Amino acid sequence: MKPLEGLRVLDFAQFLAGPAAALRLADLGAEVIKVERPNGGDLCRGLVVADQMLDGDSLLFHTINRNKSGVSADLKDPVDLQRVKKLIATADVMIHNFRPGVMEKIGLDFQTVKALNPRIIYASVTGYGSKGPWVKKPGQDLLVQSLTGMPWLSGDSDQGPVPVAFAVLDITCGNHLSQGIMAALLRRSVTGQGALVEVDLMSSSLDMQFEMITSYLAGAPTQPERCAVANAGVNSTAPYGIYKVRDGHIAIAMAPISKLADLLNSPTLAAFGDPFIAFTKRDEIKAVLRDFLLPKSAREVLDVLEPADIWCAEVLDWPRMMEEEGFKSLDALQSVTSHGGTQMQTTRCPIRIDGEVLTSTKGAPALGADNAEYFTD
Repeated sequence: MKPLEGLRVLDFAQFLAGPAAALRLADLGAEVIKVERPNGGDLCRGLVVADQMLDGDSLLFHTINRNKSGVSADLKDPVDLQRVKKLIATADVMIHNFRPGVMEKIGLDFQTVKALNPRIIYASVTGYGSKGPWVKKPGQDLLVQSLTGMPWLSGDSDQGPVPVAFAVLDITCGNHLSQGIMAALLRRSVTGQGALVEVDLMSSSLDMQFEMITSYLAGAPTQPERCAVANAGVNSTAPYGIYKVRDGHIAIAMAPISKLADLLNSPTLAAFGDPFIAFTKRDEIKAVLRDFLLPKSAREVLDVLEPADIWCAEVLDWPRMMEEEGFKSLDALQSVTSHGGTQMQTTRCPIRIDGEVLTSTKGAPALGADNAEYFTD
């Protein structure tokens, strides 16, 4: 039995953050019902990335909405709204990511829903919270990264801002929402009362940057400088970074420069052995290391550093990664069958319960596929 079996979740959310939270609850055993508008459904159905479609919808939609049931309802139609309210009365959790004010206009704001179901956990995702001058800005991952300074942490100092190249804030915010929902469910088991759980992309972005922002607040009020060479952390000392070698790249994390110099037999590097200059002279040190490593193979370097317990790794691409036994041993993939009978491979839930991985072959629902089961007049 999965931990959340017996719980019913209504997923009104679109795109990624809210649906990602609902997906995690589904992986943990909850019955998740996706509620979509009749005409077109979740806008993510049409958000095609890499030109990949499955059964008429984007592959992305199938990836983030697997393991869910689905109903369609026009929330502006009184009949459909009444059907949805009946469903809400049976639910444990309700998730939405409409902009502030939208649910109030529809009549499904927290206070109204709480009156229908005092035990419900009402979970909301926004871009920038519920007040302030930015609330009407689009709550989109790249935009929020940009507004919160994240792109100035990646890339070398001679580059412009470099964003994280996947929807890191959507996924993180979805995880924060599922954490809040779990905490509210735990409290409800004691008090019997529901809760309002709110997260926003901006707060999730700031939370992800807590280490660097705290350092900024404790020091000079200036943006931290990125390394000119092999930048992998604005507050990190040498040798922390990724270095090109003859046949690829290797990453080296924290390591005493004097120990690296001995292992690599580099007198030039040994001149920087004083640990107190590993930050102030980091670009000079990294430049020496970069030039030293460039003609060597990855295996040649790793065979020296790994036995000495230096934290290092080859930089793998996905084809190489999936050939490795370390990847295979995780059993990280699962096969899912779409509503049209097509099979796709995707990642599984990263959580194990009692030593078991959490998988399901159930794909994303067709639009309105389960109306007959959940809507009864």
